[in-house]
Amino acid sequence: MFLALLVSGSVVALVLVGLFVFGLRRRLIQRSGGTFDCSLRWNVPEEPDRSGKGWVYGVARYSGDRIDWFRVFSYAPRPRRILERSAIEVLSRRVPEGEEELALLSDASILVCSHRGTRLELAMSEDALTGFLAWLEAAPPGQRVNVA
Repeated sequence: MFLALLVSGSVVALVLVGLFVFGLRRRLIQRSGGTFDCSLRWNVPEEPDRSGKGWVYGVARYSGDRIDWFRVFSYAPRPRRILERSAIEVLSRRVPEGEEELALLSDASILVCSHRGTRLELAMSEDALTGFLAWLEAAPPGQRVNVA
């Protein structure tokens, strides 16, 4: 009886510590400001895939001339992807269709982009999209910016 209580108490404590660390990590990412919710799909094929597969929910943070993208469900302290402003090319914009609507946040818009030859899709709210496009266009003089 005592052993069962000890094991179940340890499991509950580990779950609570895990949840606390998730919350603490997100607070540390957002501490410096300039963050927004942003789902990402990396290495997307040329033809549109509306299945909803491959989307990963994350948080993006502006950091000078780059965006640091962090997975939400991860303990990693470093960004999973780093997108440089000068290397991002916006190819098109669309709304989620089919099963994508279930995989993304309800008010998401999707940007199809290219970053150093890799096609990717970013899904974010309209407000975040406006800020992202303004950030892209606000590149320092002499840098090329490709916004479709």
